[in-house]
Amino acid sequence: MNGLHLIADLHQCRCAPEFLLDAPGLETFCVDACTRHGLSVVGRFFHPFRDQQGNPAGVTGTVVLAESHLAIHTWPEINSVTLDVYVCNFSGDNSERAHALFSQVIDAFKPTHSEKKEVARGHLG
Repeated sequence: MNGLHLIADLHQCRCAPEFLLDAPGLETFCVDACTRHGLSVVGRFFHPFRDQQGNPAGVTGTVVLAESHLAIHTWPEINSVTLDVYVCNFSGDNSERAHALFSQVIDAFKPTHSEKKEVARGHLG
């Protein structure tokens, strides 16, 4: 269970507003970013939400990794994003890859303010 969980709340994102609504575009971006940082994509699911009038209203997406996962949720009505990157470090230390992925995704949304947390998972002792 030894792993690293990186969590961020991104506020006042200055990316193109459409990026927060584009499930296929977010999926491509997240999968490519995971691959670019040497993580192994084994699955993916991105769901677009719609408001009561049928207009795009945000995206929830997950990239399942052999090393664990990336999860993202967009809140376009408040220009915000929540992000989780979790990697298992059982067979090798993936921490550097996780940090690089985390930074790239955060940078893409261009938040004016972010809250970040880093949690060591599964350490017995």
